[in-house]
Amino acid sequence: MPQTQLVWLRRDLRLADNPALYHAAKAGPVIAAYVLDEESPRHHAYGGASRWWLHHSLECLAKSLEAKGSKLILRRGDAVAELAKLAQETGATTIHANRHYEPWWRKAQKKLAESHALELYDGNYLMPPGSITTGSGGQYKIYTPFSRAVRAEFPPRDELPAPERLEAPESWPASDDLAGWNLLPTKPDWAGGMRGFWEVGEDAAHARLDAFADDVDDYDDKRNFPSVDKVSRLSPHLHFGEITPVQIWYAFKHKRSAGWQTFEGELIWRDYAQNAICQFPDYASRNYREDFDRLPWRDPATDAKAASDLKAWQQGRTGYPIVDAGMRQLWQTGWMHNRVRMITASFLIKHLLIDWREGEKWFWDTLCDADYASNATNWQWTAGTGVDSNMFSRIMAPLTQSEKFDAAGYIREYVPELKGVDAPHIHDPDEFGRRPSAYPRKIIGHREARERALAALKVVKSR
Repeated sequence: MPQTQLVWLRRDLRLADNPALYHAAKAGPVIAAYVLDEESPRHHAYGGASRWWLHHSLECLAKSLEAKGSKLILRRGDAVAELAKLAQETGATTIHANRHYEPWWRKAQKKLAESHALELYDGNYLMPPGSITTGSGGQYKIYTPFSRAVRAEFPPRDELPAPERLEAPESWPASDDLAGWNLLPTKPDWAGGMRGFWEVGEDAAHARLDAFADDVDDYDDKRNFPSVDKVSRLSPHLHFGEITPVQIWYAFKHKRSAGWQTFEGELIWRDYAQNAICQFPDYASRNYREDFDRLPWRDPATDAKAASDLKAWQQGRTGYPIVDAGMRQLWQTGWMHNRVRMITASFLIKHLLIDWREGEKWFWDTLCDADYASNATNWQWTAGTGVDSNMFSRIMAPLTQSEKFDAAGYIREYVPELKGVDAPHIHDPDEFGRRPSAYPRKIIGHREARERALAALKVVKSR
């Protein structure tokens, strides 16, 4: 009789193009398990928005497995310990898993392999992180040459089909009740906007992919305009592994448009971020450029005005409409348009002179697509502290960005106090004397903020 095969699921909540599940199903009866391990990631355990998404994604996956004659087993606790228990309970001799690269998962994979037969597969990226090397065999640190090297290696691995049927074991181990994990907010239930904005799960991911097929050719032109909203919105589906970048690549590989080339570059950036954390596991908590350790950040823990400014940024009450629209969209939907992410991040770092790590923590808690590698890489890029990053002295002008990218409709949607203000006044109602009394004044002027940021930069460069 074939031995029972245990599949360890994490951010790969799908049936199709899932190498661990595919190979396990060929070897024998399958038990697919998800372990909610909130201790190993420490301060990067899932935030509120990710927990909401995880609940619905696991719910969808369980139904998909049942349609194949199988089940989803849920356990909570230390992942290695719980998988060891499951292997003992079920007689599984092999554990199959797709490789994950967050530092806590790399440690867990190493520890599990010391006591069990662990088969690891490459399943969540275009190219296996670490596999794209320089001519001397080293790892790329800069995105542009990395991107060229990835494209030179295309096509990626073959896409794998979903199993037609999953053989069940003779008996099933005990499973937690998903509702008992309390992943959904209840007191209060703040997820109404997310429920209205998202469909979750593998089927929903492919529906988003199909919808984006009509827009991908225009992506290069339209991606920066938040009022148009012609971006893919695939990022949470990619993060939770409801769809893979390989599936997306094969869906669009026939296209020759500038839009697809730009979007393909975004998928490669996702690979690049994983390569960054493989080289620098603490990238979410340490400046890569150590000279920025001297930058005199305003500390909300010791400076009441900085704490007030941080709260105003989090709540979308800075007096800068494009910033406030983005932060309110984030709170309402668990997502933010990419151009606006750059504007809001730059505003926190350079206008408010608050450490990028405060922004990384806030985005980690409020984004459905909060990804350890991408979140850290994007924040360090904006802050100018990263291995490959924008210069700190390049300070985004949010009022100019708002008008340039025609954000009036976006602002009206998420900042209702400004709904009656016409363009161009809506981008800077303070300047035009059109600020409604319900909308806050700017918490700092652009010129004043710029001068303060550049003065802080001089401290970094003074030694």
